[in-house]
Amino acid sequence: MTGTRPSSTGPAGTEPGGKSEPVGERELGGTGELGGAGHNGPVVLERVATRRGELALRRSGTDFEIISNGVFLMDTRDGRSERVMVTAALALCSAAAPRVLICGLGVGFALAEAVSHARVTRVDVAEISTEVIGWHATHLRHLAAPAWDDGRVHVINADVVAWLAQPRGPYDVVCVDVDNGPEWTVWDANRALYGDEGLRRIRESLRPGGVVSVWSAAEAPAFEDRLRRHFGGVHAHRIPVSRGWPDVVYLAERGDPRTARTTGHPPGR
Repeated sequence: MTGTRPSSTGPAGTEPGGKSEPVGERELGGTGELGGAGHNGPVVLERVATRRGELALRRSGTDFEIISNGVFLMDTRDGRSERVMVTAALALCSAAAPRVLICGLGVGFALAEAVSHARVTRVDVAEISTEVIGWHATHLRHLAAPAWDDGRVHVINADVVAWLAQPRGPYDVVCVDVDNGPEWTVWDANRALYGDEGLRRIRESLRPGGVVSVWSAAEAPAFEDRLRRHFGGVHAHRIPVSRGWPDVVYLAERGDPRTARTTGHPPGR
């Protein structure tokens, strides 16, 4: 997921670690009129029941928020770190015409950044939530507007953990932004993406010399060590936020398969 995430203090109504209570929410009725008591707090634009629980899209002033089962996932107040996830990876990538995979559509900041680079020849976006994809046709369309008429863009409605179990790509850049990063996953199943097997799948989807970038809501030293075991050298970009811990983007290159170090797999795997 992309967008501003939980901080040590969190946005209004958010506890440390991303736990959120929908304080003062107002509902939009079928006619578009506000329902519920009071005139303060976010407006719920849509609230849907999914097989993973409740997902809500809220508007707070001019910004939008996505809440899952009471957990604050993201908002649109600051997309700098999501853009860094893309720009830093492309800067490190030596491919003249890179193919990019974005794991997690979120509010679209990473996608918008990827299509702004003329040298990028293809952008695949894997997003598990049909609802989030649908909101980009309505409430959130303006956030990545150029992407939706760009023939390089392909949105895949799939669980990226399962989707990567089959050979994909190969890509020159893989950007991973699922939940709130390696240590703040909202759904337990997503932990696998940040584990040894998930990193092996990501590595196998990259060309030699390809770059993986991973967004995190805070420092994740255990994950950084794991990433280093699979890819070798790791670079960390820390992006200050208005309050709380900096966002962190981890970058690593897939080296020559004859020399790359992985965990529990022979070279080249």
